[in-house]
Amino acid sequence: MIARRLLALFLLLLSGAALVPFEQRLAEEARAAHLRKSDLSLVLRERIGQMGFLAALSGFRSPLAAFLWIEAHTAWENTEWGRMAGLFDTVTTLQPRSILYWDMAAWHMAWNASAAALQNEKQPSEALRIRAQRQYFQIGRDLLERGIRNNPDRYELFLQLGILLRDKFEDPCGASDAFLQAAAFPDAPPYCRRFAAYEMAKCPGREREAYNLMRTIYDRGDKQRMPTLLHTLRALEKKLDIPPADRIKST
Repeated sequence: MIARRLLALFLLLLSGAALVPFEQRLAEEARAAHLRKSDLSLVLRERIGQMGFLAALSGFRSPLAAFLWIEAHTAWENTEWGRMAGLFDTVTTLQPRSILYWDMAAWHMAWNASAAALQNEKQPSEALRIRAQRQYFQIGRDLLERGIRNNPDRYELFLQLGILLRDKFEDPCGASDAFLQAAAFPDAPPYCRRFAAYEMAKCPGREREAYNLMRTIYDRGDKQRMPTLLHTLRALEKKLDIPPADRIKST
């Protein structure tokens, strides 16, 4: 067993050596962009052990994170949710600029772990199952928000935060804001703005803002005129008493 672990560590260090120039370039780019730097703390040292910590200090964060990600996947298969959460936290600390790690970690916690908690047959109390489910929702949210702080120049995690707030927290106002932040990026898909409008229409006091946004989307052409957009826009026209001459055409 010890020999196998030493061999695994040797291979980890060997593969990491080839990634040193790449890691250094990423670090320089992060500093140039004034992005947050992930600290290698004593807590991290306790999680990955002395040899793993030395590997991280030596510039082998990427291969170490990949190795721990596989361990987290194994924990998921074994429904070891607490261990999985700890491994995800370690992986994202090692590689804070990886969108995939933040995204998948949040999905596993907010969707998979939360569903398992709600269906936990070992817990007879429904109230406690619901409480555990919501705790996993919050862990997923925390992961996405931390990921955004480390990757403020990417739209993907804003989009995923909007989906989480919409589907798990039932927070249309917060979801709308997250979708709008995602939509502000030039490379964001067009549906981010539509998602923002749909949730904004459910947010009390923001109906006029939602109408104006939807009308802007509608005026961009047929490709943007999805059935949900048309249905919601017509409902807002009635609610806001938009003059008949200014309403969208019936199809």
